[in-house]
Amino acid sequence: MTGWLVVNAFTASRKFIELYAQLEKAAADQGVVLRRIGTIEASAWVAHGPSHSTVPDFVLFWDKDVRLCRALELVGCRCLNSSRAIELCDDKAATYLELLEAGLPQPRAMLVPKAFHAPDWSQTSFPHRVASELGLPVVAKECHGSFGAQVHLARDEAELANILSAMQGRPALCQEFVQESKGHDVRLQVVGNKVVAAMERLSASDDFRANVTNGAMARLWEPTEAQSNLALAACRVLGLDFAGVDLLFGKKDEPLVCEVNSNAHFVNLSRASGVDVAYHIVRHALASRGGA
Repeated sequence: MTGWLVVNAFTASRKFIELYAQLEKAAADQGVVLRRIGTIEASAWVAHGPSHSTVPDFVLFWDKDVRLCRALELVGCRCLNSSRAIELCDDKAATYLELLEAGLPQPRAMLVPKAFHAPDWSQTSFPHRVASELGLPVVAKECHGSFGAQVHLARDEAELANILSAMQGRPALCQEFVQESKGHDVRLQVVGNKVVAAMERLSASDDFRANVTNGAMARLWEPTEAQSNLALAACRVLGLDFAGVDLLFGKKDEPLVCEVNSNAHFVNLSRASGVDVAYHIVRHALASRGGA
């Protein structure tokens, strides 16, 4: 059986290379020829008009280029995750709305209204409306971003206005700040409707975020039944084959969905949990094509 690992042609950091290598090793260990394909090569392959004999048995689409993923699907590729699932996860507002419709617990949020230019939010009533509805401090997130880099905490209306103005009109949402989970969350790795690994993340500073990339400590976590059920439900709603689901702790430790990552970086999770996440992902890809 052969598979493709489609990766962004313009990203070659150590963090990504290590992840790709783990997936390739997991494939080799299971007798799979997994070929790494850059997005430029994949785009040219689609344009050339692939024959049935050249279509891989599965594609691990490790990028957020949903248009290219859809193009691969249209010529017969089984992409994991699907273009639809990646699109929903890459847009935090879309994730929020999909989970809201399904009735899954998550922090309350307000969508930042679309603007056709970069507004000065201090000249609008929006910061005051957010403070009135969600309270202060409040989390402001750009809809597209990774590793917590586009997530900010506003302590008052003026700071919120400045944060939103700096976003230059890019899509965003404001989210209720869950004080009980400040600098503390858990990530559950779901693969094929099963939680295969989990880690607890604790900020090493006063940072309200708990991203390991930003210095948070990670350690093995045994998820509760409620946490596992919520992570699985979120993945089903979003149509995911695999994902990293970030959960917060509510007032009574009840789990709340913070974010769902279709292409979660699982290297730190594997280290913290001792679980070979790549193995499970490849195994699921094989099973989805009848190979296991």
